[in-house]
Amino acid sequence: MTMKEELIAKIQSKTLTMGVCGLGYVGLPLAVDKAKHGFKTIGFDVQQEKVDMVNAGKNYIGDVVDADLAELVAAGMLKATNDFSFVKDVDFIAICVPTPLDDHQQPDISYVRNSAIEIAKNLKRGSMVVLESTTYPGTTEELLKPLLEQYSGLKCGEDFYLGFSPERVDPGNLIYKTSNTPKVVGAIGEDAAEVISMVYRAILDGDVHTVSCPAVAEMEKILENTYRNINIGLVNELAILCNKMGINIWEVIDAAKTKPYGFQPFYPGPGLGGHCIPLDPYYLSWKAREYGFHTSMIEASMMINDRMPEYTVERASKILNRCAKPLNGSRVLILGVAYKQNIDDYRESPAIRVIEEFRKTGARVDYYDPFIPAYREKGQWFQGLPGISPEIIRQYDLVCITTAHTNVDYEMVANVGVPVFDCKNVTKNIENKENIEVL
Repeated sequence: MTMKEELIAKIQSKTLTMGVCGLGYVGLPLAVDKAKHGFKTIGFDVQQEKVDMVNAGKNYIGDVVDADLAELVAAGMLKATNDFSFVKDVDFIAICVPTPLDDHQQPDISYVRNSAIEIAKNLKRGSMVVLESTTYPGTTEELLKPLLEQYSGLKCGEDFYLGFSPERVDPGNLIYKTSNTPKVVGAIGEDAAEVISMVYRAILDGDVHTVSCPAVAEMEKILENTYRNINIGLVNELAILCNKMGINIWEVIDAAKTKPYGFQPFYPGPGLGGHCIPLDPYYLSWKAREYGFHTSMIEASMMINDRMPEYTVERASKILNRCAKPLNGSRVLILGVAYKQNIDDYRESPAIRVIEEFRKTGARVDYYDPFIPAYREKGQWFQGLPGISPEIIRQYDLVCITTAHTNVDYEMVANVGVPVFDCKNVTKNIENKENIEVL
């Protein structure tokens, strides 16, 4: 049989062994879905703590059901390792590693590069490799393909298949999980696209959309998040203007979204957070410069969103000034450091930037987040309050709401009488708004 026929037979008989490189917010849910659909799965991660937790059946990702992980590990369907020699035992491996920005706001693809090299050293003939990490268009063909061929001695398209299928993970989403979110696949060659798409159809419940090449799939992912970045930048800029004009931007958006066509609501806030939206436009802008192209609209929205933490502190300073208090020396309580509501993820969280900006002014800042008792930033741990009460709230000069967690009693917070700066409009339905200002 040909390589294509052998792989199809393995998929259909569920004798294909799966691999996932990177067991974080993307990788672990994907590994669990593969194992749940009857494919033996090996997870690879350089962090021994994650490897040990998976092998003990202990979950650390919110979108994974604890019992599912424990059951799959106990049944021998899922195991983890930091030994990449086991790559020789897998037929399909997805790379789900971080793609952050470096200190100069340039793409840091070192995790992808290092993973590709380790995989290539142990890659067997007749395997499939798929990159899921969000990156700039061209990464799969310009970076990954040469590395895999160089370190494996194999030829792409003849000895192994290579593709790109962007992750679509929305932590905390109660409706769309890894399993039921539609998937996009782009691969090098028609056979690779067909077989890789077949793998995803076998392990996911959502639709699989195949595109002509990896670059289309890479650009598609960048488009998804740049679209959101630009529209959030638009409403953040309008929020600043509306404040100057004495207009409530939240009421404006509520009115606009009554239109049943041609409008999608986006909301302002203290900045952007998460692993995609604040980062992906930088990848595209960086790549665009290679072609002598300036992404002016994208970069403008990035500048607006990046400035929102500073603007938040500026507005907070004016609130305190009206109370005849300087920001320097004032006690400020931040409610929420997660980058979005009801999750324990604080990657790129704007709330942490807001805290840093407050501290630069000399304000004394504490925070409370029911999902994040402590967070680490720049090598230092910061401890949150264990809880809040009217007695605790009275100790502060200002409360700043930066995350819209639904298990916080905002009415209690507002009724204490301390000035409240609500950056998420969570106090919308509170009647007494004398001490509340909304972003």
